[in-house]
Amino acid sequence: MEHFLINVDELDAGSRIDRYMAQEREELSDLSRSYLQKLIQDGNVLVNGCNIKANYKLKKADIIDITLPDIKEPQIEAENIPLDILYEDEDIIVINKPKGMVVHPAAGHYSGTLVNALMYHCRDNLSGINGVMRPGIVHRIDMNTTGVLVACKNDFAHNAISAQLSVHSITRKYEAIVYNRFNEESGTVDAPIGRSHNDRKKMAIDRDNGRRAVTHYRLLENFFKVQPY
Repeated sequence: MEHFLINVDELDAGSRIDRYMAQEREELSDLSRSYLQKLIQDGNVLVNGCNIKANYKLKKADIIDITLPDIKEPQIEAENIPLDILYEDEDIIVINKPKGMVVHPAAGHYSGTLVNALMYHCRDNLSGINGVMRPGIVHRIDMNTTGVLVACKNDFAHNAISAQLSVHSITRKYEAIVYNRFNEESGTVDAPIGRSHNDRKKMAIDRDNGRRAVTHYRLLENFFKVQPY
């Protein structure tokens, strides 16, 4: 059984509680909105110690008390879901996960996940360290995020990749289009990242509570702003 206490800040005041839980809370991102609404209906979500309805409008300083009941692990089925495979060998498989796909099964999402697709593609060749619900899964990204994931086909590879992730020895490279122009050809951004205080769906520099993040960049091209007629 998992338990969460959330303090509502001024930015989230006025939001419907079911929408807030489904869209704004990273720790609940694997749960569907319908499942969260059922939690509310069943009395597993309290606000300031009281039962509420799914359309309850949050107020500043509300305390949300969420209890996720233990669930019996279901039989996860292999599903023939197309995968965008970037690399594969006998130890790992690297996938470009699309937006809208949940990484591993959880309450409210027992099919259509990356794990369902991996079980079909890899058959029985997935690591078992994270249990039957997360075979092969070493790390995850949110359902509505598109990005590259590494899945492991055996426990040896799983332990090796986990160790590299824990010490941040894996290098990740991205090509991005950003707003505004760069004055330098290259540089480094070393600033702690946390959830934005202005938009909880975004991340921003948070020097008080953020986690250290280092990005080295190299300018490929500057685009001139097109002036409207």
